[in-house]
Amino acid sequence: MKKTKRGTQLPWEKPKLESEEPKVHELIEKIKNSPTYRLTIEDEDFLKSDAARGVRLELDYLKAELEIQKHGIEHTIVVFGSARIKEHQTAMDELKEIQEKLDKKPENRELLREFYTAERMVGKSIYYEDARRFGRLVGESGENIDDCKVVIMTGGGPGIMEAANRGSYDVGAKTIGLNIHLPHEQFPNPYITPELCFQFHYFAVRKMHFLNRAKALVVYPGGFGTFDELFETLTLIQTHKTHSMPVVLVGKSYWEKAIDFEFLKEEGVIAPDDLNIFKFADNADEAWEHIIKWHKKEGNPLFSE
Repeated sequence: MKKTKRGTQLPWEKPKLESEEPKVHELIEKIKNSPTYRLTIEDEDFLKSDAARGVRLELDYLKAELEIQKHGIEHTIVVFGSARIKEHQTAMDELKEIQEKLDKKPENRELLREFYTAERMVGKSIYYEDARRFGRLVGESGENIDDCKVVIMTGGGPGIMEAANRGSYDVGAKTIGLNIHLPHEQFPNPYITPELCFQFHYFAVRKMHFLNRAKALVVYPGGFGTFDELFETLTLIQTHKTHSMPVVLVGKSYWEKAIDFEFLKEEGVIAPDDLNIFKFADNADEAWEHIIKWHKKEGNPLFSE
């Protein structure tokens, strides 16, 4: 708002006269330096206090929500998976480096363990390439590169997340990354659309955004973080706290070994119908085909025909 110039000052635009109060400047300086006198939006101590947590939660949610709306994002396909899975050449280079160290110290148990893990990572690099293909399939599904009807969304980090963002980036499509602020620095992967790369403080708010517009969840092999996000989504669908959607676990051999779903069913801790909430797929094409068919069957196709 433009200020109107006045010929005379208003009473509150100048301090009390020293002739009336000799200590006026000292007293006013103390008041101005008090935390209570700061504007709320400039009072970092208050904003970071326990009492203001509710406000921070709302702001953490609102900033990303408004930006996503501004870009016209209608639906998302969410991809989860390990941040540790690398592209094939990088995995091979790391294996070679460990092999060279092991050649010099063949009895070193720590190096033997690292070599075993590196070998496994070379094998799992196929999932990086597959997640990249999946991102490409989603990116190519729109009518043009500015079509935001369906957009890839990931956790914004490296590994499988990077691969899925990268696939959409390869074909010029927009792609979303929801990073999380951690005690150690986390770099976003470089394939996220800059205006759609967000950093959250609260895991809970980030998870809300994962599901807000989700039309499918595709999960590649991963660890604690991937399991957390997968099982929370399965629970929300099971309890009808979120809308139903196709959940696809890519890499059946990995998932059947990592989680014995049949055992859970036999033990009676989940219902037989709970196994219908998700489906296994061997690759990106199978996953994408299942998603398209699932929505057609539900009478709500992702794309008009």
